[in-house]
Amino acid sequence: MKIADIDLGERPLFLAPMEDVTDPSFRYMCKKFGADMVYTEFISSDGLIRDAAKSLAKLSISDVERPVGIQIYGHLIEPMVEAARIAEAAHPDLIDINFGCPMKKIAGRGAGSGMMRDVPLMVEMTRRIVEAVKLPVTVKTRLGWDDETKNIEEIALRLQDVGIAAITIHGRTRAQLYRGEADWTLIGKVKNNPQIHIPVIGNGDVDSGPKAREMFDRYGVDGIMIGRATYGRPWIFREIKHYLATGEVMPQPSVAERVAIAKEHLAKSIEVKGEYVGIIEMRRHLSNYFKGLPNFKQTRLKLVTSTDPDELYATIDSIAETWGDFDVSATVPAPLSHDL
Repeated sequence: MKIADIDLGERPLFLAPMEDVTDPSFRYMCKKFGADMVYTEFISSDGLIRDAAKSLAKLSISDVERPVGIQIYGHLIEPMVEAARIAEAAHPDLIDINFGCPMKKIAGRGAGSGMMRDVPLMVEMTRRIVEAVKLPVTVKTRLGWDDETKNIEEIALRLQDVGIAAITIHGRTRAQLYRGEADWTLIGKVKNNPQIHIPVIGNGDVDSGPKAREMFDRYGVDGIMIGRATYGRPWIFREIKHYLATGEVMPQPSVAERVAIAKEHLAKSIEVKGEYVGIIEMRRHLSNYFKGLPNFKQTRLKLVTSTDPDELYATIDSIAETWGDFDVSATVPAPLSHDL
């Protein structure tokens, strides 16, 4: 599969952009475990053009992450065009437009999946961004606003006509948020439409090798994007690739391996963001590496309250000593609630 000139190989796996999750350290870990392409957290166009520090910080990418996309969102054309130019100056491999976020604070003001209520504006915004930058432009969106307006086929064709290089489709409407099961039938319909010639990437509820293979085989998608299932489980990319290659389900990492992964992730977070911020922002990840361990409450409390790196590393090491013999084969972290 190729997005423009970016060769991602056969059946590539993508890390979904997720607010407060897909920062540089997490992207680094997912890339290490086999993610073929990763994305930044989604970035506000208004924040970029105002030089807001938080938004500008999200533009930080490194060569080890490549190929990497920067995702932007907004509801007005001119700020989005300017944000795309700013994002391009950070030298990602592509620019992705977020037409999929269902959160009220974003969709309610017409950005994210809110754009699906005004398809002509969505198309014009995309056309202007494609014309403004030299990088490939891709889009992530949903099936439609609600059950009565599942217009993703029309949207995909119109966005293709204005020059997008690929489309990612989450198998829910905006009205569903993250309730119920993702419906891949319309994703497959878009992919198998003879007028569609850009890559179609499916997204929604893929959390295992067997599920990924089912989606590839049944719907013919070019790639699969994984969001919530990566939380506390960056090794899911390794698991899925192993299953696609061999048909065998890979055992879950042992407690000792999770300890090593957590320590490497923590070290990377501190390296990228400094000691205090690196530790604070790792809290959302650390305890999730060890979900399912019995009698873990006190240790979890230490993981999410300590600000001393030595103490934190010692606490992580103690997990291997205390739970090293625990069978983790059935432990899979609870998914995120805001895969975008």
